[in-house]
Amino acid sequence: MDTSPKEPRRAFIGKLAGSTLAIPALLSSLNAGASPSAVDNPAAGDADEWFKKIKGKHKIVYDASEPHNGFPIIWSWVFYQTNNQTGSPDADLTALVVLRHNAIPIAMEDKLWDKYKFGEMFKVNDNNTKAAAVRNPFYNPQGADFPMAAIEGIQKLQTRGVLFCVCDMALTVYSSFAAQAIGQKPEDVKKDWVSGLLPGIQVVPSGVWAISRAQEKGCAYCYAGG
Repeated sequence: MDTSPKEPRRAFIGKLAGSTLAIPALLSSLNAGASPSAVDNPAAGDADEWFKKIKGKHKIVYDASEPHNGFPIIWSWVFYQTNNQTGSPDADLTALVVLRHNAIPIAMEDKLWDKYKFGEMFKVNDNNTKAAAVRNPFYNPQGADFPMAAIEGIQKLQTRGVLFCVCDMALTVYSSFAAQAIGQKPEDVKKDWVSGLLPGIQVVPSGVWAISRAQEKGCAYCYAGG
């Protein structure tokens, strides 16, 4: 039986759905102790090394601040497909997707989508059920998840060389607010979120940090947030 408090969760979801988090509230959350170092995350320290995976002549970074109906993933697929059509193999390409702000649930496994109701929280509907998503529709797409069946999800794109990273600052702040809504400790919720990241997703100190690093590595910039 689910004994988690429903009303605080609904209030939190409504707050997120109605507007972006206010900067004062964000800073208050961090000052209260939910700093990026609140949960030991050695993966974040490996971020600079991870950026050495960027390769090839044609490189692009997608700035994904919103789920945007999966377009950060769709455009990565389009980048590879159209470069292939114009003579560039996958080995000469890198698309890097920076999942930050409201796009962070794209980085997480189905179990977290169900447990924390990410579909409601981040306004992502399942195109198959027409209801708030309780699974990640972008990892291994099924049915009507994407507009065309040929579009590849995160799992397949990773095998082609597409890189995905997620903002540690956003993980910290959003998990803190989620914890408040369900009466749990922020560090416990964040630990749960980090442990439920999809295979191959790199944690980076912040999304804006990652965008800067990608451009320093020669990636063209494309805003993919909606």
